[in-house]
Amino acid sequence: MRDIEGPLDLADAVWRKGLRSNSSGNCVEVTFLRSHVWIRDSRAPLGPVMVLSPRGWARFAGAVKCGAHDPA
Repeated sequence: MRDIEGPLDLADAVWRKGLRSNSSGNCVEVTFLRSHVWIRDSRAPLGPVMVLSPRGWARFAGAVKCGAHDPA
């Protein structure tokens, strides 16, 4: 994946929580910005974010749907 050019400014980002978020607040949030998918922990909105290309996001989401990231 190429580096993202320009300063990191997510002030205008519209974050969406996962549909299967639980009531304890352990949620993943995503936003689609600059042709990439940005992912963060809803409990740490100022913390680190993971950035994926659209193709990387599709692969990641597909693995989640198949249970590849479920706890053992």
